[in-house]
Amino acid sequence: MKLKFDPSLDYQHDAIRAVVDLFDGQPLAQTDFELTLQTSGRGVALRELAVGNEIHVTDEQLLHNIHRIQERNGVEKVEIPPATMAAVPDVRAVEDIRSIGRPLKYGRDFSIEMETGTGKTYVYLRTIFELNKTYGFKKFIIVVPSIAIREGVLKSIDIMRDHFRALYSNVPFHHFVYDSRKLEKVNTFARDNTLQIMIINIQSFQREANVFNQEVERCHGYRPKDLIAATSPFLIIDEPQSVDSGEKSHEAIRSLSASATFRYSATHRNLYNLLYRLDPVKAYDLRLVKRIEVASVRSDNNFNDAYVKLLKTDNKNGIKAQVEIHQEARDGTIKPARLWVKKGDDLFLKSGEREIYRQGYVVQNIDTTPGAEYVEFNQGRSLSFGQDFGGAGEELMRAQV
Repeated sequence: MKLKFDPSLDYQHDAIRAVVDLFDGQPLAQTDFELTLQTSGRGVALRELAVGNEIHVTDEQLLHNIHRIQERNGVEKVEIPPATMAAVPDVRAVEDIRSIGRPLKYGRDFSIEMETGTGKTYVYLRTIFELNKTYGFKKFIIVVPSIAIREGVLKSIDIMRDHFRALYSNVPFHHFVYDSRKLEKVNTFARDNTLQIMIINIQSFQREANVFNQEVERCHGYRPKDLIAATSPFLIIDEPQSVDSGEKSHEAIRSLSASATFRYSATHRNLYNLLYRLDPVKAYDLRLVKRIEVASVRSDNNFNDAYVKLLKTDNKNGIKAQVEIHQEARDGTIKPARLWVKKGDDLFLKSGEREIYRQGYVVQNIDTTPGAEYVEFNQGRSLSFGQDFGGAGEELMRAQV
């Protein structure tokens, strides 16, 4: 039996376009670029051809694109510009290479939130092909937290191969799972001129002792990491709350010198420049999940009570707090929204002028002291870090679906 995939689902197209449109203004890649690799310990310069991703969109263009995408998808706009891309100083063996970017928190790191069961893997795989078709990008790495997820991704590519070839004019592509015993595939990834997709477990490169981080003859005396980083790959992190946790994982991710990093999950621990959100409520509204009544946890008023949750506070560029409220969208539906507020902001206006926020939701004070964070509203209401009151919180929404 051969599976058929529906390529026309609007919500999946929205998630795909959220990433592809980031690079609006980027010309289609026409040529490869060269780099000089210095053979470690022998002082012999070796000229190699590395086929990599080159980003020509400026930070100003990128920020403009981000805001346009966030407005289109009804998510909070990022407040700070992405960090300027620069040559990566800590990647050894690279002497002359252009446009290698290093992912920085709130820089070229992005989040896509998709509820479980809505086709997350299909979306990011198809996004790879769209980026290749639109801009000529060729090098992609999918980082996964476990063998089970790795095998699931591998199987997905296998069964979707014909589907993607039909959609993208039989574009040649090569995919493989990183294996320290088969480093010839890393060489091919770095030098081949076709679309390359590498799947790797975070455990395979987060420790210095990993072969990935060692100089080996099978990679001409270089570290596999150096060859990978030289291509400025795009990273796709599947379930980042499990992959990108802890300083060792952060360092391992940074060492890949990604042009951009995209995190896909239903339960993000940290949101980096959120581009698209398909949360439980939206998935429910689109009938992507089954309707289940949970009388024991469902309130009669549901979204008719004012709901506010304090998510975090920040004093880097002025004192502010991130809260979650129930906001009225342009189509009249009520959706959870995460937004930053400062002293004097009125949640009545932030919510789309919902009457339940009219009285008593003007921000009076914000305390960013670690361990004692809180936000205070007029009429005596206050919230500590992680607290919420009123309405249906995230736990209830998840219970509903």
